[in-house]
Amino acid sequence: MMKKFFIFTLLILLIPATIIWFNLPKLTPYYTQLTKTRVGLNLDLQPKEQKDAQFVGSGKCKKCHEENYHDWKNSLHSKMIQEIKSDPSVVVADFSQLPSDADFTLAEAVYTIGSKFKQRYMIPATINGKEDFRLGNYQWNSENKNWQHFKPYNYWYKDSYPHDNKEFPTSTTCDGCHFTGYMSTQKRVEPAIACESCHGPGSKHVKDPDSRIFKASLVDPMRTNEVCFQCHMRNRDKRIETKNMSAKDMWMTAKDYPAGYEPGKALISYKLPAPFALGQETKEFWANGAAKKNRTQGNEYIHDRMYQHGITCINCHNPHKLTNTAQKSEGNDACMKCHSFGSIIGPHQVTLEQHTQHKADSKGSLCIECHMPKTAKHTAKSPLTVRSHLFSFTYPAQTKAYGMPPETNACYACHKDKTLDSLQNNLKEWGKLEWEKLEIPQLGIE
Repeated sequence: MMKKFFIFTLLILLIPATIIWFNLPKLTPYYTQLTKTRVGLNLDLQPKEQKDAQFVGSGKCKKCHEENYHDWKNSLHSKMIQEIKSDPSVVVADFSQLPSDADFTLAEAVYTIGSKFKQRYMIPATINGKEDFRLGNYQWNSENKNWQHFKPYNYWYKDSYPHDNKEFPTSTTCDGCHFTGYMSTQKRVEPAIACESCHGPGSKHVKDPDSRIFKASLVDPMRTNEVCFQCHMRNRDKRIETKNMSAKDMWMTAKDYPAGYEPGKALISYKLPAPFALGQETKEFWANGAAKKNRTQGNEYIHDRMYQHGITCINCHNPHKLTNTAQKSEGNDACMKCHSFGSIIGPHQVTLEQHTQHKADSKGSLCIECHMPKTAKHTAKSPLTVRSHLFSFTYPAQTKAYGMPPETNACYACHKDKTLDSLQNNLKEWGKLEWEKLEIPQLGIE
C-alpha cells in the first residue's frame, strides 16, 4: 500500500514538474552563466599559482585528461603546425607543379602551416642575426587545388618589413598563435595550438592537480571569449596605442599577435583590435563590419547582442573537438537549443516557414544561411567560404547602401537571378522589414 502511495505521489509531483520544465525558456540552463558578475576587461584573472608556472606541452596533460586530449588530437588545432620530416603525408600540395620561380623547395621546408583552406611552408632562415623561419613565396590553395603567390609582408605591417619573403620572420608575425607558448615566452614549446594555448602554462598543475590553471568557462563570459579572441580577432601591435608608434617605427619587430598574453590575463592590455568605423570599408571589413578576411570572428562578434548578453564562443563550439564549423554545421539544432518558437528570444512566429518564408527543409530555412552569410575568403583567389559572426540579418538594402558585393548578401547568394532591389521588395511584401531598416536607403553611404 505504501509503495503504491509513493508511486502515486511521485507521479503527482513529476507531471507538473515536467510541464514546467518543457515550458521554461530555452536559456534556463545558461542562467548561471548569463548572470555572472561582469568584472570588466582590465582585471587579471589568471590564478596566482600559475604566474610562475612553465609551459610543458600537451603530452603532460594526456594522462589525466585522456578524452579531451583525444578530441583535441583529432582536431585541426593540433595540426596547425606539422613537421614534414616526421610525417611527409602532412603535405597536401602538389610539389610537382610548384612554379619555377618559387624561392623554396619541399626539401627545404620543415613545417607546414594549415591544410584545410591553404597550406604554407616554413623554411629555416637567419634573419636580423637570429635563427628563425621564413615563409615560401607560394602557398597551396586547398580549395582550388593550385599554387598561388604569397607575400606575407603585404598586410597592415607592410612598412615594418622588407618586401622579400626571405627576410620576413615568422617569429614576430605567425608563431605567437601557431606555436604553444611562443606568445608569452618567445619559445616554440609545441608546434600546435595545444592545451596550454587556452589554459595557460601547466607545470605546477601537472605536479599538483589541485594547483589551479585558467579555465575560461568559470569566469565572466565576456572574458571567456578572450581565449579565442587572442588569435581569432584581427589586431595591430599594441605599441601603436600605448607608445604612439607607427608601423615604420617598429621595423623588423611589428607583432601580429598579442605579445606577452597568457590565458586569464587581461587581453585588452596586450591586444589592439584592427580598426573599424561603421560605414568605412577597410582591407579587413566591409562597411557594415562584416568580415572580408578569415580570422575576424572576434571583431564581428563583439558587436552582436549575444556577446553583450554573455553568450560565448564555447556555447556554440566544443573547444576540444572544434565542432559546428562553417563547413560542418550542426544545423538549426545548434541555434534552436536557445532560440525556439515561443521562446522569449524568438523566433516570434509559430512555424519555421512563417519565419523564413521558405520551405522548412530548404536551404533558405537554415539559420546560418541568413544570419551567418559567407562574406569573406581565405585568400583573394578562394571562393567565399568564411561565414560572418555579426549574426544580425543583413538586408539587401543594407548590402547595397554599404557598397558590398551582392554575393555577400544572404538573399542574393541563392537568388542571383534577382537584384538587391527586388529582393528587398520581397521582404517588404512579406512584412519582414523593421522601422530602422526602412531608413537604410537614406544613409547616403557610398
